[in-house]
Amino acid sequence: MVTDDPALADVWMLVREHPATLHRATRELAAALADAYGPRFAVWHTDELLFGVQGGKLVLRTLGGGADLPAPAVVCVRQMPGPMRSDREVTLLRHLERMGSTLINTVDAQLKARNKILQLQELALAGLPVPDTLSYATAPLEGVVRSPHLDTPCVVKSVNGAKGGRVFLARDPGLLQEVAGSLTQDTPFLFQEHVAHSHGRTLRVVVIDGEPVDAVLHTSGNGALAANIAQGGTATLCAGRYPEAEELAARAARALGLDIAGVDLLFASEGTFTVCEVNAVPGWRPEMVTVAPAITACVARRLSAR
Repeated sequence: MVTDDPALADVWMLVREHPATLHRATRELAAALADAYGPRFAVWHTDELLFGVQGGKLVLRTLGGGADLPAPAVVCVRQMPGPMRSDREVTLLRHLERMGSTLINTVDAQLKARNKILQLQELALAGLPVPDTLSYATAPLEGVVRSPHLDTPCVVKSVNGAKGGRVFLARDPGLLQEVAGSLTQDTPFLFQEHVAHSHGRTLRVVVIDGEPVDAVLHTSGNGALAANIAQGGTATLCAGRYPEAEELAARAARALGLDIAGVDLLFASEGTFTVCEVNAVPGWRPEMVTVAPAITACVARRLSAR
């Protein structure tokens, strides 16, 4: 937490990580909000807070000193929705909403974004293009990968993976079965159409309040499925180069109810795109200097609307 008097802070950033491990984009945004709001701004970590009901009223307290905290006016949520657990972080977010805080993004939008299948359900119902995808509920994974409904090559992903983790390309049925045998079964996986035209290329569009504010093209340098900058991939700023993609990204963010979103698009063909996935806590390149100011302006609009 950063402020001399927690009661003064009516704009919060809520994070899971501690300062030494915060993502660079989160640190950049925290600095921008601190510049804009001074002692009215605070960063809180989820493990610093207690919440509950006392005397029939909702209460919020600090863990260390036990001081009562007023509900902030606006909370900018910077917790990865994928690993978020409903009986922990989601409960805290819901508590803040019920105490009257405006969350960016809302709990309902976070819940849609935390599961890649839930995303696809909403995007498809909104009429947006998405890759063909199958998943399962309680069926054994070994049986799922032998289903005649699964075609290869296909992309295998955890339904709640984050930062590109637990993503594989299974090029043939044998490899699919080998991949499945090495996967943990704590969460389901999805099996998604491999969009070959986009292999090694992903377009990330950052959308704030329904408007695209910046875009970057990630390209793999080693033939891998996903572009990994640390392994020779490249990131090229491209705002305005693909207007159709930026409009599609804005529609995807609106379909999920996200105020802040990073929308990853695949090249279905030259000039046409499909939505790969939508992130409720997007990162951005240091050169994408429009993003933090756009989020700061979004916070200001939520404050003025109260």
